[in-house]
Amino acid sequence: MAEKSSKTARGTVACDNTTVQLLKANDFVAEAIRKEMASRGILLLNITSSAGSGKTTLLQETGKRLKDRLNIKILVGDLETERDAERLREVGIEALQIVTGGICHLEAQMILQALQNIELKDTDLLIIENVGNLVCPASFDLGEDYRITLLASTEGDDKPKKYPRMFFTSDLLLISKSDLLPHLPFSVEAAIKDAQEVNPEIEAFSVSSLNGEGIDRWCSWLLEKLEQKKKAFAERQRASA
Repeated sequence: MAEKSSKTARGTVACDNTTVQLLKANDFVAEAIRKEMASRGILLLNITSSAGSGKTTLLQETGKRLKDRLNIKILVGDLETERDAERLREVGIEALQIVTGGICHLEAQMILQALQNIELKDTDLLIIENVGNLVCPASFDLGEDYRITLLASTEGDDKPKKYPRMFFTSDLLLISKSDLLPHLPFSVEAAIKDAQEVNPEIEAFSVSSLNGEGIDRWCSWLLEKLEQKKKAFAERQRASA
């Protein structure tokens, strides 16, 4: 049997502690974004999930229900194409696609660059639809107020313990595609139990963008968080007057 090569692949270089430095730099930019959103009273959400869990469809339904009440803008991350942004524009939501060109997550500096290409004046709600991936996006703060993770019924209920960092860093878990639950061996109770063992503070409920289950609750959650953000903004304005 031939010996396994111990050589590194051509074109690679060994680096020490680069991840730590990169994340520190990312956090610095994320904090700048967070302060900018606070100064404008804009609620910033980071929506994460595996690929195909229904993020864009959920945001389409959100837009249909809330676009006449709120000024909503969405930044959409994908490796290629503008298809998701086009779907959101079809329902009347201003959406800007961030094409990562193969990078499996969004980083704060990508969001900062994208913000230079949208009009933030009078914006109430800014949503980031992250690249579909339960691993890499978990490590990158984007300056969001809240991180929401979708777990589709088609994925299996074991994901919170298999990908704990994503659920540990999330504020809300949405069990998506709940209309398929009667046909799948997926336990909502088991998924939520595992998620809350990873993160006791995480909220969780089921949604279906097809039959509407949980969508009113989701929209109410959004409006409640936005009201809290606007109230804090108004209090800062009064204090500085």
